[in-house]
Amino acid sequence: MEELTKTEERIMQIFWKLKKAFVKDIIEQIPDEPKPPYNTISSVVRILVSKGYLNFKAYGKTYEYYPAISKSSYRKIQLRKVISGYFSDSPASLLSFMVKEEKLSLEEIEKLRDIINKIG
Repeated sequence: MEELTKTEERIMQIFWKLKKAFVKDIIEQIPDEPKPPYNTISSVVRILVSKGYLNFKAYGKTYEYYPAISKSSYRKIQLRKVISGYFSDSPASLLSFMVKEEKLSLEEIEKLRDIINKIG
């Protein structure tokens, strides 16, 4: 699947939240003031359709859009890219980085340990 730009990802976050929406609904959810023009968001939405992230249902000349990929699936794809690109395909390296660099609390480390123990 093609990479998303920051703007496209931001729009997808809104779609995942709303489940389905018209372009005007997306604009209403954008916190920026002034709101971006309708045509700008409409263009981004069409790009998301062409990249396979959104599907749509037509009502005459109006389109209702909905995610073609779940947030969970997208998160898995992105995490795999991070692990392969920055941690030599090693989830252990990612976990080590998180523990060392992110200054996890003992409580968070215990939670991670519990998760690993339940899986193993």
